[in-house]
Amino acid sequence: MKKVKRKIIAICSSASFYAKVLEAEVALKKIGFSVLIPLTANKMKKSGDFRVETYKTWFKNPNDYKRKTFLTKHHFNKVEESDAILVLNYEKNGVEGYIGGAVLSEMAIALHFGKKIYVLNPIDESCSYKEELLAMHPTILNGDLSRIR
Repeated sequence: MKKVKRKIIAICSSASFYAKVLEAEVALKKIGFSVLIPLTANKMKKSGDFRVETYKTWFKNPNDYKRKTFLTKHHFNKVEESDAILVLNYEKNGVEGYIGGAVLSEMAIALHFGKKIYVLNPIDESCSYKEELLAMHPTILNGDLSRIR
């Protein structure tokens, strides 16, 4: 009997949403996906500390930007390894469907490698790079993970 390869999906989001990343990870595994999440989300899961400032030490110590560089490249590799990415974009700082610079970069990597791009919620109209986001032809899920194929 031939074993069916599970599709791999990498979750991309602002660190502010990492508790939601863990919820989505569980939901996606239940429907049959292998799921890749950011290293810091795994650290938060293990420690129970979801305060972003605990992990973003580079704001206080600029030498720690090398850690940010490592985390960025590590997640780019997960995007490359995946079949698709899921962008979790919730309200942040008064912006509905927030997608920040790091996630924009991850989406660009997915586009470059021909990965399917899913975005959980509609993209905010005020986003200054909405044109670039839409040019990546993401599938907007309108909050429904079951629409991922």
